[in-house]
Amino acid sequence: MRYVSTRGRAPVLDFEDVLLAGLAADGGLYVPERWPEFSRDELASFRGRDYPEVAHAVISRFTGDAIETAKLRSIVDAAYAGFGHAAVAPLAQLGPNHWLLELFHGPTLAFKDIALQVLGRLYDHVLERHDAHVTIVGATSGDTGSAAIEAVKGRERVSIFILHPAGRVSEVQRRQMTTVGAGNVHNIAIEGTFDDCQAMLKAMFNDPGFRDELRLSGVNSINWARIVPQVVYYVTAAAALGGPDVPVSFSVPSGNFGDVFAGFVAQRMGLPVERLVVASNENDILTRALTTGDHRLTEVTPTLSPSMDIQVSSNFERLLFEMHDRDAEYTAGLMRQLAEHRAFRIGDDAAATVRSLFHAGRCSESETLETIAAVHRDTGMVIDPHTAVGVAVAGRLRGPRGIPMVTLATAHPAKFPDAVERAIGIRPALPDRLAGLYEREERCTMLPNDLPAVMDHIREHAA
Repeated sequence: MRYVSTRGRAPVLDFEDVLLAGLAADGGLYVPERWPEFSRDELASFRGRDYPEVAHAVISRFTGDAIETAKLRSIVDAAYAGFGHAAVAPLAQLGPNHWLLELFHGPTLAFKDIALQVLGRLYDHVLERHDAHVTIVGATSGDTGSAAIEAVKGRERVSIFILHPAGRVSEVQRRQMTTVGAGNVHNIAIEGTFDDCQAMLKAMFNDPGFRDELRLSGVNSINWARIVPQVVYYVTAAAALGGPDVPVSFSVPSGNFGDVFAGFVAQRMGLPVERLVVASNENDILTRALTTGDHRLTEVTPTLSPSMDIQVSSNFERLLFEMHDRDAEYTAGLMRQLAEHRAFRIGDDAAATVRSLFHAGRCSESETLETIAAVHRDTGMVIDPHTAVGVAVAGRLRGPRGIPMVTLATAHPAKFPDAVERAIGIRPALPDRLAGLYEREERCTMLPNDLPAVMDHIREHAA
């Protein structure tokens, strides 16, 4: 399996090199040279199978011969052995033909664990084979950072630096990052927004000297190896609900577009997806872009669902590449327009193609709280504000009757106790395995929104 950049000017790589590279050398994102496919019989065979079995079947289509079969299976088995639910990503019925896909049973209580527990072990395998060390630099709006740290803490061949926007993540999210005492873990709070953090991350990867000096690698969803394990839960959910004989729709709380792009990948592999609903909070650039074709940056508004407080959705570039017939020069041109003018226009034909599969809607702050309250009142279930955004938009954009709708429950409600308590008067407790989180000592460096200062700090503290 070989991978090409969305901007067309980077080397074609295999899976192992894509894992280590993260961002392509030309600033683009890697995608498969061709999409692997499952037959209907293969998809039907996933019904009733254990999650790690399906994960191995899906992920192996992307690793090709880069990782031997037995080793990949051991990586996948180990990644999910510590999850708090035997099904890893179970379905819970929310209402008539509406289901929640619970993706928060991993060690840090967020959907990012499902990919990053695999990714950390893939790093171990590849780096040991090459007797190498990497410096992972990541940007987080809340959940990626803690999941990445949990996946690589204490690993000798990895140093990890996570940038987060100071004061713009929940206390639980922050403490899950800053209370990890491993010597290879470094937290940096940036005086700015997530988009500022992400811009610095990309700038570091686009600096060849810095990138090569520290052998940078990335855990954000710019890294293709982060997307691949997320495809699995679309497949398992659809199989559980009758796929491929029954098409399924998904509503995805969306910020950086990686999670919903994984659903698009599943559809390209042959999964019968009726529609992918992109659910935005008040930072609704994706909803505006998908419904009007006009992609225009505005200021980031802090909300109750901070992991979605994003304007620059990196993975959207992968969709643009696909929707413009894999025209790398055209895609690169759109990205230049975004950098220079903070806006671009999606071509009319591409916009029509996008709208044939993607539907998008916006959820206000008041509607988020009302949805948390309504779900609790009607079902007794407690959901977090990101999941509430997905549920609310799914209610408006469900599509044809009889098609199952699955809303991705992306985080445990205890990660956002203030918002939940405000909605229903109940403060959700952390699971026992996170007991004592509020008492642990924090380690974090506050830095200005200044790229040279951040690079100097990383250079000084990298192993």
